[in-house]
Amino acid sequence: MPSPQSTSVNIVADVKAVGEALTKEILKEGEPSPSRCVELVDSLMAISTKSKITISVLEETMLGKTLGKTIKSFKRHRRNADPEDADEWLKCITDAEKILLSLKEQVSAEHNENKAKKAAAAKKESLDPGLPRTVGAYLSRLQTQKKEIYKNPPVLPRNSVKIEDEYVALPKRNNETGELTFVCGEDDAIKAQLKDFRPNRTPEEILRAGSFGGTYFRPIVSAVTNVRYRPADVIGDTLQPEWINGLNKANMLTSSTYRPAVNKYKVKCGGSLGMWESSGWITDSDPYGWFQWYCRFYQGRRCDDDSRQISRWLKSAGPKGRFRSQLCNKIFAAGGMKHVMDTNVSPVIRQTLLHWGLEITEDVLRKHGKRVGKL
Repeated sequence: MPSPQSTSVNIVADVKAVGEALTKEILKEGEPSPSRCVELVDSLMAISTKSKITISVLEETMLGKTLGKTIKSFKRHRRNADPEDADEWLKCITDAEKILLSLKEQVSAEHNENKAKKAAAAKKESLDPGLPRTVGAYLSRLQTQKKEIYKNPPVLPRNSVKIEDEYVALPKRNNETGELTFVCGEDDAIKAQLKDFRPNRTPEEILRAGSFGGTYFRPIVSAVTNVRYRPADVIGDTLQPEWINGLNKANMLTSSTYRPAVNKYKVKCGGSLGMWESSGWITDSDPYGWFQWYCRFYQGRRCDDDSRQISRWLKSAGPKGRFRSQLCNKIFAAGGMKHVMDTNVSPVIRQTLLHWGLEITEDVLRKHGKRVGKL
């Protein structure tokens, strides 16, 4: 029995031979023979009936385009033909259109079959633990978990994060400004970034102030790792016990319901986990997101995702970060330094910046004012 590959080669050769003969007949000098064209179209009809004309065969032979052009030629010759020849041209037209319609149906069926196969493969792969290997599998995970898909197709998470073995010293704090200064680990690639990476709120202060609507450490199923996480395990692996002593965990840490009243500024802000995951912002090392990374970075963990995470902070809360700049400009528009603590001035941006470990103090506002020429 011939292999599928050899069969496909034979079909391609047969289709090409008939197609070339048909084109040659139509384009030859003088009047083409309608009888010869009938014979060639019948040959194509026999091939398409006997054999499966796949998309790859059509791409290689250009049969669809050949039929489209010859049908136009058949119609043109029929208009000027005598009655006997006109009947043969009509047969050519009718049969060629039947072949073309059949090919379209075969292509549509193959597309649907391929789509179904890809969906089934993606679904199967999406059930495997660990990082998704394909966009299709990642999308299937997000859909199965009923996540918000902010980007579709979703952006695959980066490769597994490498964690350095040794932890570094805790950050130092400026007693006057509250700014935190961090050090590099074994890899000094973040050294330049650390000059501007100066949050002024610690993880403990962020949580105690009231953040994330009390939901940050809720139970989740991660589309990145395909693992279900329990709050007690994550909190134990992410936070220092003293950071949350005395806090009502059910309301301020592990609630599955977002409560704006829990937040320091009594407003809702931030995106969903699905938004972060589908955007490619979540890694397997910190499946809860940036704040989980910050908690671990603060405690001295260093990894090869640090540069990306610090870069995100700089773009949002750094000296020229969009949220920091927006809020400072609003405060100056409201009257300047005396409104630095006025919570009526954009509480949503204030809450957002708190999640990034920054609050607008007189020092922060003064630096911004000097940078943009308002002071």
